[in-house]
Amino acid sequence: MIPQKIPHIRRADLSVTAQKNLDARLRRLVSRLPGSIPGKMPGSQAELHYFSSPGRTELGGNHTDHNHGCVLAASVDLDMLAVARARADRIVTVTSEGYDPIIVDFSDSAARMHEQGTPAAIIRGLAAWLERRSTPLRRGFDIAIDSEVPAGSGLSSSAAFELLIAAIFDDFGGLGLSPVEWAIAGQFAENEYFGKPCGLMDQIACAVGGIVSIDFAEPAQPLISSIAYDFASRNLALAIVDTGSNHEDLTREYAAIPNEMKEVAAIFGKQTMREVEKADLVARAAKIRAQCGDRAFLRAWHFVHETARPALMQDALERNDLASYLSLVRESGRSSWMYLQNIHAGDPRQQSLAVALALSEDFLGSEGAWRVHGGGFAGTIQVYVPEPEFPAFSGRMEAVFGRGCVRRLNIRPFGMCRIIED
Repeated sequence: MIPQKIPHIRRADLSVTAQKNLDARLRRLVSRLPGSIPGKMPGSQAELHYFSSPGRTELGGNHTDHNHGCVLAASVDLDMLAVARARADRIVTVTSEGYDPIIVDFSDSAARMHEQGTPAAIIRGLAAWLERRSTPLRRGFDIAIDSEVPAGSGLSSSAAFELLIAAIFDDFGGLGLSPVEWAIAGQFAENEYFGKPCGLMDQIACAVGGIVSIDFAEPAQPLISSIAYDFASRNLALAIVDTGSNHEDLTREYAAIPNEMKEVAAIFGKQTMREVEKADLVARAAKIRAQCGDRAFLRAWHFVHETARPALMQDALERNDLASYLSLVRESGRSSWMYLQNIHAGDPRQQSLAVALALSEDFLGSEGAWRVHGGGFAGTIQVYVPEPEFPAFSGRMEAVFGRGCVRRLNIRPFGMCRIIED
């Protein structure tokens, strides 16, 4: 089921371990809000509301959403948590450990060049989106945030932040918008205010929760279906490997991918690669190479194959055909490496993702799978490891990339939410 409103998740419905982790994090957050009462337990101040937004992992459909393609993605149990309290003015303040405080007065929601690439741009962009809908916010908030979603990890900390702020806006504003509507708002803020031309996959995965198949043929009304599958029940660990490289400053490389795909589509008089077939690429390969370049042709080649994989992966999961699913994951990874070419950027001596993929292929063979995770160029890879082999696999990766570089991911069944006591 795709939620029509942002859900309220009862604290009592979480596992005991999750409750303890939640309580410890909320205690720290409450103390960071202006005027908080030291030593008070979470929930003791009635004006405080609690919110959570998950990170996401892309399972299939690498760099297809921005050209109206198809993807398979899931929310994960690493999240951003917030405590929020309403203000009397139209100012939003945000505190988060390790970051400078943020203050945004959204009585003026015009974009600011100096805010591009900052969280302030996201907050102002979300407020602007509401104004365009004629549902402006009337008051601001003090917000304290704790994040378990590592920045630059490929788990989309940016989308998690967007949907976390959106949940707060929706709740205090009494708006009752759907998670998908807020996902569209997040993409607007990231595209128009933050300055990154992302697709919509990250936001929908963080907003909706669970495993989702998304068809972006009509981006304003994407077709979304939920899939129930538990990899752990098949004795398979889903994980990421952090290679120690960071992709936060690679906006130009990301932007080149959708732009080059659209340049190829324009050869055929189309807006996006969704409208182009493989046969078209073969027929006009020479013209594409001359006009757009070889890399653009190869990226278009990736798209026409990759956009078909999510449906095949969904079918494999629904049939519980894990071998076929893992084979498709490996195909997706090879296509990203060979054709999309988002495995490394810059200094050829720094190719951490390629090293991680090579070592994973050697270790896992046909018993697992490996692929670039998310946007690529740096950051993390995604792996599926048979549970008995997980300690040995982790040891091999830690010897190269450092202790703790391998992190399990558990699929979280819900997306952006407010956490309540009863």
